[in-house]
Amino acid sequence: MLNFNHLAIAFCLFLVFQTANSQLGFSHEIGVIAGPVEFRSDFGSRFSEATNLGNSGIGIGIIHYINFAYRADCNCYSTDTYFNDHFKLRNEISWNYTVLDHHGEWVQPRYTSPNADKLRAHHGVAENFDIGTQLEYFPRSIRSFQAFSYLLAPYISLGIHYTTSSPQGSTDYGDKNIFNGNNIYSYWYQDPSFLPPIPAGETREYPINLNQRGDWSMVTSVGVRYKIGVLSDLLLDLRWQLYFNDWVDGFNHKLSYNKFNDWLIWLNVGYVYYLD
Repeated sequence: MLNFNHLAIAFCLFLVFQTANSQLGFSHEIGVIAGPVEFRSDFGSRFSEATNLGNSGIGIGIIHYINFAYRADCNCYSTDTYFNDHFKLRNEISWNYTVLDHHGEWVQPRYTSPNADKLRAHHGVAENFDIGTQLEYFPRSIRSFQAFSYLLAPYISLGIHYTTSSPQGSTDYGDKNIFNGNNIYSYWYQDPSFLPPIPAGETREYPINLNQRGDWSMVTSVGVRYKIGVLSDLLLDLRWQLYFNDWVDGFNHKLSYNKFNDWLIWLNVGYVYYLD
């Protein structure tokens, strides 16, 4: 299970960060986001719609913005520069959870081999806690948006997150021991009793590791804000997050079509409130 001590530490860092920036005069916004996640991993057939739609989960988060266009210390606009009027810094604490199964061609009912049964019997869970920062760019003026000159403010963002992963895995095959090589797809992990043999000079580690781990990820998104009040906005955000390792789901086989690290797409909606 996810270590929620990370959540307490993250909130403490968030409060310290917010207090420090308040002394510099920037204004702040806080909000919540939630929405469906498509987790793309080594489960299922990559680029298969059955896999993409079947391995979908949920994500929720708390977001905090530093607004450079407005100063909290004087209740006034900041110096009119391009950066202040077009960029915001977004800090985020989020969590996503996806149940994973194998979908696509090789688990169709017409396949009745032991390997097909092992694929159908293999299940997993990707559970991730994120904390990170993104820089958001608004092509249109942030000041004009806050003044109701228009109601829609599109943006793009780029940032980096630290991700703590707590994967889960199980199998319904054989003695139901996920770490028994006889219970998993033979082409993922092979001992001398399996065919075909591992090519000469190649070693292959066991493809399942359910230890909790931490690593970095890159986040980019495109979205839009809709102003519903003087101090509040709605937002719609489509995110792509690329992890810097291939063990986020606890599963990493070495077949030729496993060419990418784990990644996800997250479509979220949210509410943002202006604190100052």
